[in-house]
Amino acid sequence: MKTIEVDEDLYRYIASNTRHIGESASDILRRLLQIEPVATRVETQTTSADTSANVKVGQRIEQMLQSDILAEQESAIDRFMHILSVMYQDNPSAFAQASDIKGRKRIYFADDEAALLASGNTTKPKAIAGSPYWVITNTNTGRKRNIIAQLMAAMGYPHSLIERVCHSI
Repeated sequence: MKTIEVDEDLYRYIASNTRHIGESASDILRRLLQIEPVATRVETQTTSADTSANVKVGQRIEQMLQSDILAEQESAIDRFMHILSVMYQDNPSAFAQASDIKGRKRIYFADDEAALLASGNTTKPKAIAGSPYWVITNTNTGRKRNIIAQLMAAMGYPHSLIERVCHSI
């Protein structure tokens, strides 16, 4: 993702057109400018690793949402970590885009704990199960939803699926 500066009135206009919590500025602008996102084509694509098993990208995410696994998680952190693990399993190569998702002063993802500890005082990094990645966990639930939404959008998931996952945290 690239960072751009916009005037305050443009920022307020974009923010006023938000349809749901965690909707990215890119999604809002695509909708307003009527630009079709690449994500609408992801449902028919398969990962090269899963081609032999004929598993569609997003299928693991759908299975997770339909099961009771998230409901059994005791905290938002546990749900957040489980979702990230399933996203990695669903499409490991696309998950590499996680390293591009950053806050103003912090990085959210890294391939080792030390990098996250160096980016802030109280990041509380945790390893994402089944992946080589680490993520900070000392954020509020809204920020966790935003991180998931940004990553899923970067990975090319459809907006409707992103929304359902974010509401499950």
